[in-house]
Amino acid sequence: MPQRIPAEVVFNPEWWFRNYGISFDESFYFDRALRIGNDVRMRQAMHARFRLGEPTPEPRPIAGSEHVAGGFVLPALFGCKIRFEPNAAPCAIPRNLTDKEVLALTVPDLRTTWPMDRLIADMDSLEKEFGYVCGDFDLDGILNTALHLRGQQLYVDFYEVPLLVHHLFSVVTQTLIDVGTCVRARTGTCAISTNRSILSVDPRMFLHSNCSVQMVSPRVYDEFLFPYEKLLAEKLAPYGIHHCGNNLHLFAKSYGRLQVVFFDVGWGSDVTRCRKELPTAFLNLRLNPVRMLQGIAGEIRRDTEQLLAAAGSTRDVGVCCINMDYGTPDENVCAMLEVASAIA
Repeated sequence: MPQRIPAEVVFNPEWWFRNYGISFDESFYFDRALRIGNDVRMRQAMHARFRLGEPTPEPRPIAGSEHVAGGFVLPALFGCKIRFEPNAAPCAIPRNLTDKEVLALTVPDLRTTWPMDRLIADMDSLEKEFGYVCGDFDLDGILNTALHLRGQQLYVDFYEVPLLVHHLFSVVTQTLIDVGTCVRARTGTCAISTNRSILSVDPRMFLHSNCSVQMVSPRVYDEFLFPYEKLLAEKLAPYGIHHCGNNLHLFAKSYGRLQVVFFDVGWGSDVTRCRKELPTAFLNLRLNPVRMLQGIAGEIRRDTEQLLAAAGSTRDVGVCCINMDYGTPDENVCAMLEVASAIA
């Protein structure tokens, strides 16, 4: 159904596995023919169930799926083992590096380091065969990746070994810049896999995943993360921030000092306050996938209407629900989409 307000839905691998038999083992990400075939099946399913997208999608030379997130590329580049399962997103196994190992980290060579060596070779083959390549990969974020490498000790490092934190963040940031630049140069995008909602604003956008930022204070963010996020925003513009936590409003003033055109606003955040602090950015309002699973259509309709009311003007605003689980009623999803299509 066409939306007057942009709306997107993303289901987790369990939903796809149990409804359509699509497996998310390693081949889902690295088998070129299988990835193209699954992309067609997933686009067909979205139109058949929710009238989203085109009714008869054609195969396309896609480098990475746009229908599930799974930020394994960055941690894998730094040596994290990745666990793939048929009904779950890829899981990076934390390395829990020592001080010495963290300080020895350097920016990896993308063409010789897994998985980018394989993904780049895949893009080369797709471009040779089709004449172009599309799609991208969920590239995660600075703090998310740093936690995969250092583990929970990182929270102590903020206070006891700040120079180590700065080295780690510097290396991860430059790697993000390198990967984002590389992928966008090949496909024209670098973050649709993180959230398709950016298509409503600018497909070229880099959307930085700040999932873990809700676990630090605004003071820690300003001192340790802000300088590196500022560099990302400069090097990978147009720039967006994915803040799926329930406290974006606590960081909105700091975020407002960056050149950000798009925000994923986590459920539970004070939307009115976010709009006040971020008056010119596109606010992508995220519904709660647990409520979407457990609630009824009337509740989801009210949730959507209340979020939009809190944002004030419906200009530069969208809605989405991400990572919905198997068993989520279709009528609940349709309730959100119907609200989006009805508001001028």
